[in-house]
Amino acid sequence: MQTFDFDLQSVQEARNLARQAKLAQQELAKFNNEQIEKIICNMVKAAEENAVSLAELAVKETGFGKVEDKTFKNIFASTELYKFIKPMKTIGVINEDKINKIIEIAEPVGLLLGIVPSTNPTSTTIYKSIIAIKSRNGIVFSPHPSALKCTLEAARLMNEAAAAAGAPQNIIGCVSKVSMKATEELMKCPEVDMIIATGGSAMVKSAYSAGKPALGVGPGNVPAFIEKTANISKAVKNIITSKTFDNGTICASEQAVIVEECIRDRVIEEFKRQGGYFLTPEETKKVAEKIFINGHTMNAKFVGRSAAEVAAGAGITIPPGTKVLLGEQEGVGPEYPLSYEKLTTVLAFYTVKDWQEACELCIKLLNNGGVGHTLSIHTENEEMVMRFSEKPVFRILVNTPSTHGGVGASTGLAPAFTLGCGTWGGSATSDNVTPLHLINKKRVAYGIKECSENSNISYLKNVQSTNFADFSEDQLISLVDEVLSLLKKRGEL
Repeated sequence: MQTFDFDLQSVQEARNLARQAKLAQQELAKFNNEQIEKIICNMVKAAEENAVSLAELAVKETGFGKVEDKTFKNIFASTELYKFIKPMKTIGVINEDKINKIIEIAEPVGLLLGIVPSTNPTSTTIYKSIIAIKSRNGIVFSPHPSALKCTLEAARLMNEAAAAAGAPQNIIGCVSKVSMKATEELMKCPEVDMIIATGGSAMVKSAYSAGKPALGVGPGNVPAFIEKTANISKAVKNIITSKTFDNGTICASEQAVIVEECIRDRVIEEFKRQGGYFLTPEETKKVAEKIFINGHTMNAKFVGRSAAEVAAGAGITIPPGTKVLLGEQEGVGPEYPLSYEKLTTVLAFYTVKDWQEACELCIKLLNNGGVGHTLSIHTENEEMVMRFSEKPVFRILVNTPSTHGGVGASTGLAPAFTLGCGTWGGSATSDNVTPLHLINKKRVAYGIKECSENSNISYLKNVQSTNFADFSEDQLISLVDEVLSLLKKRGEL
């Protein structure tokens, strides 16, 4: 019996999944609001019932994060997401402008390719499945190899729940034979209409190079500025809460703390009181060498790890109960490795003279791998908020944990695990991605303006006084030619 190489098997599987899901999507496109609502409710129910088991599977397989936090993310990606998207109009007539006589009708995009990161595998799969079905799209997932089992299980649960509620079979698929060739095949195959990429910079760039519409999100390198008017205790609590949530695996988590000189000592003392450990210069170097490969590429062994695990790996001793590690930095770039994104429980710590210097530092940090994503500020000065709203990001989070604020858990932003960075960050959108990003808008437009045979003549008829002195010689010649041409057509010349 002939045996095919693994890469060929993976490509064929990808093609089969895309073809099946495309046929299913063409059926789903005919569904009405009531049918879609029934399907989504069953998917949400399945996600809730399996939130803990999926979280346990993800932690066991990847070693990243915490079961309790991944459980929260699974529920947030289903229950909380559903509450937000329930009133959204994604089917049929979604808007009618009676004055301008325009009717907008929603149409699905088609078949989506969902690229899933290892840091948030099950919650991202749940989230993308639900927003896809809400907008009557099918979706096929390409998992990260290190999170294959949990992603497959999440996709299976979502597909079975959808089918049980009336959705076409195979509306949600997932590659089981993971390979780069399989992902590339899905990116370029004719059945896939749009790509939603959540992952590393290389994968997102590849998605945008596939030659079809894509929604990709870049990395975050979130600066958190504690301004002198801030409630210091609350600010520190928010930052630690955010950075320790799932051990820092969400790209909206804080990466650098910036404080003004006048409150530096108070902030340091508060961090120590709440579980922060300030590394010595030598310890900072040891930690940086362990958590990064080749300068600033995260070492997967330390992604989503507790402060104790990071410290042990670096061979340093920290007090029991330490929650985050902080290393002081004096600049940004290769010589200061903690100035890069760190998807773990490690923070850079900067001291500045004033808010103006904080502004400059924030911009440097954002341009060091986080432009367009998120910035956090803790202040009681509303004017300061507006000053920092000028920074090159699309989420300015005020007095809230950045992780929770960015994904919409503690703010009014749309609940999402795909956070657009806009053109500044190489993304097609600056929004938290929702079902409204996954529809086409068809417009029915009625005539409301009279148009004559010739635009220039129409213009002259409708304008009582025309100052021909303002016309250039070319404009006058063109106008005369058009008048003569019209007269010839009418047989009047």
